Amino acid sequence: MIRVLIADDEPMIRAGVRAVLATAADIDVVAEAADGHDAVELVRRHRPAVAVLDIRMPGLNGIDAAAEIRTAVPGTGVIMLTTFGEDDYILQALGGGAAGFLIKSGEPEELLTGVRAVAGGAAYLSPRVAARVVAHLAATGAGTLAGRRSAARDRVAALTAREREVLALLGAGLSNGQIARRLHVVEGTVKAHVSSLLARLGVDNRAAAAVVAHEAGIIAPQPPQP
Repeated sequence: MIRVLIADDEPMIRAGVRAVLATAADIDVVAEAADGHDAVELVRRHRPAVAVLDIRMPGLNGIDAAAEIRTAVPGTGVIMLTTFGEDDYILQALGGGAAGFLIKSGEPEELLTGVRAVAGGAAYLSPRVAARVVAHLAATGAGTLAGRRSAARDRVAALTAREREVLALLGAGLSNGQIARRLHVVEGTVKAHVSSLLARLGVDNRAAAAVVAHEAGIIAPQPPQP
């Protein structure tokens, strides 16, 4: 059972997220919070597999709450809920190591996919979030959109064929175990490939690598969900 905490200052958003998660037999919402401080304390108390945080909350925002959670309970993966117009916050959260990014108005299946992915140790970017991150980076002086995509393809081309396969699956939100099963190798081999490709791409975490995969256009098809 995947234990989840939800934190958002809007009761209707929390109710909506809970309702979606309640449709999954393998997910259990163990706590809810209306601000970042409570979210951190409840994560310490309940130690969920995943914390779903609003990126902007009163008191302690989702980015700072995620940083505290990563320090206090590193086994809890963090998914950020965002709205349109929060691209700068997304980039901050991406740099801070958040593992998942979802649009509040996204499809319910994306929430379930994201929670399962992050619970399994993977990174998950909603396709719309990934597209916005790439476009925002281009718009803020990090290169034109075409230039970033070309640069990403060049970076990916420098990887080994197996590393490219792993990156494509990582970008689709698969965990190491899922990637291992898809490629018919042991999980330790996948971990080694992930470590290598992170270093060769010059990124710090799986979510940042997923952005490169989206920029390069090599996302693998999603596997069927249970």
